[in-house]
Amino acid sequence: MAKSVIITCAPTGGIHTPTMSEHLPITPSEIAQASIEAAEAGAAIIHLHARNPENGKPDPSPDLFMEFLPRIKQSCDAVLNVSTGGGLGMTREERLRAATRSSPEMASLNVGSMNFGIFPMLQKYKDWKYEWEPQFLEMTRDFIFRNTFSDIEYTLKELGEGHGTRFEFECYDLGHLNNLAWIVEQGWVKPPFFVQMVFGILGGVGPDLDNLVHMHTIAEKLFGNDYEWSVLAAGRHQIPFTTQSALLGGNLRVGMEDSLYIGPGQKAVSSAQQVRKIRSIVENLGRTVATPAEARQRLGLKGGDQVGF
Repeated sequence: MAKSVIITCAPTGGIHTPTMSEHLPITPSEIAQASIEAAEAGAAIIHLHARNPENGKPDPSPDLFMEFLPRIKQSCDAVLNVSTGGGLGMTREERLRAATRSSPEMASLNVGSMNFGIFPMLQKYKDWKYEWEPQFLEMTRDFIFRNTFSDIEYTLKELGEGHGTRFEFECYDLGHLNNLAWIVEQGWVKPPFFVQMVFGILGGVGPDLDNLVHMHTIAEKLFGNDYEWSVLAAGRHQIPFTTQSALLGGNLRVGMEDSLYIGPGQKAVSSAQQVRKIRSIVENLGRTVATPAEARQRLGLKGGDQVGF
């Protein structure tokens, strides 16, 4: 029997900008509300970034995270996952500040450096709400998203060993799976591993379903029974790829970090709307949706009573 599907929701992220959608959560209150609604819709894990409430720019300030983390925890039982990817261009130390302050059950960890190009989105908009937005996108034309082996080791030891936090290993390409396998060989991390396969970012693996099948096949060879796998895909590929993951027995992630739309040409009004859509698909495929308690048990998490908020 197939296991229940762990749905992760990423309600705001650090890629999209305020001009792109009036529904993108910006303030701590908006991020908290979006997260609570996503949990109520069926998300077992909430993947979190923070933004400057004045202009919506990605912001690593632990104080901002601490404005919404306690509120979400008090209102639902979802696992709260604090990003260490941060916003493009942040330093390693900036990216870790919120997680080391909050000591969450789970944090994201990118396992390979890569080109990360979001500059093509410049072509879609003419008028911008804030000056930083086009500058931020243009910067990625000549940008490398740094995640060296030294960075990864630092994060695993500072946050993993230091706080008992476990990781959502974000893999944007086949080589990232091999990086993770080498990290496992070093004994820096113990199973179960939560592998998040990411499709459709310029610089990473392309949004082709054959790529999804191949990455899953290689992950099975590398990690066997020691891992849980999940899929997210950018933009219009979100629902087709997450559906394919459910068909193959995997888990999935949706949310406005990954796509601002609910259907062709139709903007999502919330991440919860996306969660409800994929939950309906999952259940119509004959699979069940995992509760936060099931997610904690399967991922070996320390529990919501062991966090710093």
